[in-house]
Amino acid sequence: MSDDRLFIRAGRLIDTEKGEVLRDQLITLSGDRIEAVEPDPGTVAEAQVQDLTAMTLLPGLMDMHSHLIGEIDSGRGYAELVTRSGAQEALTGVRNAGATLRAGFTTVRDVGTFRAFVDVALRDAIEAGWVEGPRMLCAGAYVTCPGGGGDLTGLAPDVDAVVPRELRFGVTSGVDQMHANVRQILRYGADFIKVIATGAVLTSGTDPGLPEFTEGELRAAVEETALAGTFVAAHAHGAEGIKRAVRAGVRSIEHACLADDEAIDLMAERGIFLVADMYDGDWMVEQGPALGYSDEVMRKTIMTNDAQRAMFTKAVKAGVKIAHGTDSGIAPHGMEAKNLAMHVRFGQTPTQAIQSATWTSAELLRWQDRVGAIKPGLLADLIAVPGDPTDDVTLLEDVPFVMKGGRVVKDERG
Repeated sequence: MSDDRLFIRAGRLIDTEKGEVLRDQLITLSGDRIEAVEPDPGTVAEAQVQDLTAMTLLPGLMDMHSHLIGEIDSGRGYAELVTRSGAQEALTGVRNAGATLRAGFTTVRDVGTFRAFVDVALRDAIEAGWVEGPRMLCAGAYVTCPGGGGDLTGLAPDVDAVVPRELRFGVTSGVDQMHANVRQILRYGADFIKVIATGAVLTSGTDPGLPEFTEGELRAAVEETALAGTFVAAHAHGAEGIKRAVRAGVRSIEHACLADDEAIDLMAERGIFLVADMYDGDWMVEQGPALGYSDEVMRKTIMTNDAQRAMFTKAVKAGVKIAHGTDSGIAPHGMEAKNLAMHVRFGQTPTQAIQSATWTSAELLRWQDRVGAIKPGLLADLIAVPGDPTDDVTLLEDVPFVMKGGRVVKDERG
């Protein structure tokens, strides 16, 4: 028996691949991996056991739409980013990564930062063990059209011309530039590409319902990522932008607030993942006035909020693959699990919501051989909560036990 072997007794274990709850299981860990999962024989020496018999054990949760870099969005547009340095942005990422991990989210897909590649630096620092945080896949920089949803808008004309390149690294126009920019973003360390296919709620002067790239431009991004063995995530609120992105071959649609029935059916038919951040919409409506949200942002928030919930219910009924994503950085980091209750409120069962934040998210990342379930060979990313979250998913909003890669990073069981 190897010296680094550890045993965990679980009173309940959620099999997120099959959607089942197993009772009285013994999980054997070796280093940072799960070695075995089997019925608990009750014969392992107590000194070698982490006793979670009073709790429910799950794989670490996953957020497929995270923004770890930066402060909570002010809702006053992105022009104020020029008042902050890249170093300041990086250090906010350290803080936000720690809060996210302690909330039970052990893997995130970070879908963009205006300060290009600060997310990549944070990912590398976490992997090196310099700072504490979840496993990260990073977009590196937004790919957006000039003046689009991922650009810095609202600047005076004489300032607009001298914005540092890192704040507009992915600004793109035309098929040829799309090929070149996507190649370069990947070369500088991005794990995938995030395209802004429509206007955005928080970007001043843009309309969430309108497309901002042609289908040909989006297909060029998909072609480049395919050559690199990765994929495109598409921010898309409006129906036409969604349909262009789906036909171009993106892997996931983010938000999809204004999707029509044709767009939903097309996503279901082609197996495109939906990532729908709903809790942050309520946060924006409730907190926006106090935070100083502009009238434009509040109008767009209210317009997209109810529409997204109706869309989500239709998407569940249509059989769209649904992964879990929160748009963290709008609502505070550490509150990501509140979005799971929205999944349940608008159509999923608690078990389906849990699967969206575990096994389905792993499928989206093509990481089923690493994370998303408690099974032999996968990384020992585990959380535990009292009670049964397959009955009450809100139990995951307060996670007392978190393990990442076989190491306990939080234990507040009292």
